[in-house]
Amino acid sequence: MRVGIVCPYSFDVPGGVQFHVRDLAEYLLAAGHHASVLAPADDTENLPDYLVSCGRAVPVRYNGSVARLNFGPVTAARVNRWLAEGDFDVVHIHEPVTPSAGILALWAASGPIVATFHTSNLRSRAMQAAYPVLRPSLEKITGRIAVSEDARRTVTTHLGGDAVVIPNGVRVAAFAEAERDPRWTGTPERPTVAFLGRIDEPRKGLHVLSAAFDRVLSARPGARLLIAGPGSVDQARQRMTSAVAGASEFLGMISDVDKARLFASTDLYAAPQTGGESFGIVLVEAMAAGAPVVASDLPAFVRVLQAEPGGTLAGELFPNEDADALAERLLALLGDAAERARLGAAGRSRARIFDWSVVAEDIIAVYETVTHPGAW
Repeated sequence: MRVGIVCPYSFDVPGGVQFHVRDLAEYLLAAGHHASVLAPADDTENLPDYLVSCGRAVPVRYNGSVARLNFGPVTAARVNRWLAEGDFDVVHIHEPVTPSAGILALWAASGPIVATFHTSNLRSRAMQAAYPVLRPSLEKITGRIAVSEDARRTVTTHLGGDAVVIPNGVRVAAFAEAERDPRWTGTPERPTVAFLGRIDEPRKGLHVLSAAFDRVLSARPGARLLIAGPGSVDQARQRMTSAVAGASEFLGMISDVDKARLFASTDLYAAPQTGGESFGIVLVEAMAAGAPVVASDLPAFVRVLQAEPGGTLAGELFPNEDADALAERLLALLGDAAERARLGAAGRSRARIFDWSVVAEDIIAVYETVTHPGAW
């Protein structure tokens, strides 16, 4: 099968959608399919062979953060050329209502079109305003996928119709087999808590974790806070107490290998995000590596940690934006090695259902449905 995949966000900047598109393309190629990815990219020298750049991206405020997008007549021409040369059996557009290459591909493509919706934003005024304009193009979509129930509700609320829920995928083995790194491995005297995310993006919740860690240090003065992700370190330190700033180690942007080692090494992984999350792939990655997870009780995070409503959790939850409650959970787990081990094992087991060997085959089933004669 010849599959053309469109990513709206700059491919040389880390992000959940970009990782999803990358892993899906590489799974398809390994399975013997043809896959080509079209995405904005600034660095054209270090791109994978399957990626075609549609030009440089510009930063735009979108969905509570700054996204690097690409739009305009030059991009449209590149989209048209990619579609013509690709001769795809199916075109798979991610975030088709984002003002980037995806919309342009949706306008230009013909034949079977699959769209994946990643965003969870039930109050999106932009989506409400855009729907009347985009409606004729959206009706061209023959298969809709949402990465979570929250993303599906966003689709049904703003765009009408429905979507099948297929979660984000994770290369579980890469995390499960990661080696512990002495730099990030905690000890009883100096336990470690890890955080990964854009440090200057408020919805990622570093300010909540920083406030909680001030309490943690009062009880465990040797504790270390390992912070990975892009953003201004100086500004982040200024928003911390002197104690938390002194206990924090900023790792910057780290490679996939180091991310897996960080998760395998840390005593706890904290996910204090305050909103705007439709899935929570970083939780799955941490769980796959065996890290006990402490997460805010966002609905998307609850669904990752819990197989069914009321079922056993594969991690700890705390009330969203409640720094005191987060501190209590962290301190309780840092003092209970047996419970950390139990959560780590539960997380590993839960993470397996999100492996690409499961997720990609579900996506391929959608491709086969829409390419069947009479499906469009």
